[in-house]
Amino acid sequence: MIRTVYRVDTKGSLDSLERKEEELSEPGEFEVTVQVHAIGLNFADIFAIQGLYSATPKGSFIPGLEYSGKIVALGKKVRHFRKNDRVMGVTRFGAYADHLNIDQRYVYKLPPKWSYEEGAGFLVQALTAYYALAPLGNLRKGQTVLIHSAAGGVGIYANRIAKRMGAYTLGTVGNPSKISLLEKEGYDAWIIRSGRFAQELKTALGGRELNLVLECIGGKIFADSYRALAPMGRLVVYGSASFMSQGDKVNWLSLAWRYLNRPKVDPMEMISANKGVLGFNLIWLYDRVEEISSYIRNLLKMNLPAPHIGATYPFVDLQDAVKYFQTGNSVGKIVVSSGVKR
Repeated sequence: MIRTVYRVDTKGSLDSLERKEEELSEPGEFEVTVQVHAIGLNFADIFAIQGLYSATPKGSFIPGLEYSGKIVALGKKVRHFRKNDRVMGVTRFGAYADHLNIDQRYVYKLPPKWSYEEGAGFLVQALTAYYALAPLGNLRKGQTVLIHSAAGGVGIYANRIAKRMGAYTLGTVGNPSKISLLEKEGYDAWIIRSGRFAQELKTALGGRELNLVLECIGGKIFADSYRALAPMGRLVVYGSASFMSQGDKVNWLSLAWRYLNRPKVDPMEMISANKGVLGFNLIWLYDRVEEISSYIRNLLKMNLPAPHIGATYPFVDLQDAVKYFQTGNSVGKIVVSSGVKR
């Protein structure tokens, strides 16, 4: 089969993402071939393309961590799926394609009422939010959680999951235009990030203890959030948007300055303050298939609403979608779609 992909041969610039045609082999014994109908974008895609992501494959690679579509071929030992099943899945890169082969263990049935676009926008962001809140964050009923980038894909699901767990949710955004979405999503309170963030956070907490922070920005926001934590509080880091380049290419001088001036936490101070900082990169869970599958099963049992899709781009404009996503102006999930509805 000849398929169309977006491949990066030389990392460093978003312009290195090139559309190509190449041969796709028959699926392996335990693999399915998925005709991809939608692709979810993630910040890891951009960091990988620009050569800033340690988990990126060496040499030429196809970006993309999540997708949805229809099964069009089955390996000889596949038993849990049939042709034409509507599915969604995660992959350790390779989703920027119109067809892909994937181990059946990483594929899940698409909820019956969900569109392909919604399926492509669910797994990575919901799994990131769940992993940060539950296994790492140990969030408990009645506790307070601060969720940065609250109007993004992970932020929206973090609020939904935290509310299911009985928590008080406080979200932050960088633009006041996103507040209406936080109201719609049922956040208990919110902050527009500014130079007065530390004081505004104290005011927003109103005497509440801050038990957990989901942090994906870095810099001063990280430092202020850590200082605001109550004893036994945890700060879970899953990204660092402050290192995101605003152009097609990486500004290495600016990046080096931000890296050298990044906030640091003294382990002895952590002991004294009785606080914890945890970091994770979801892609390292990929090889722990039983563990990642158990988390996804827990998520599916929650019957969470479909993702909020902020914008949809056609497959032919995938490069434009990635560049728009990089700006940080989006809300919800940005999805690339083939236009197929069922």
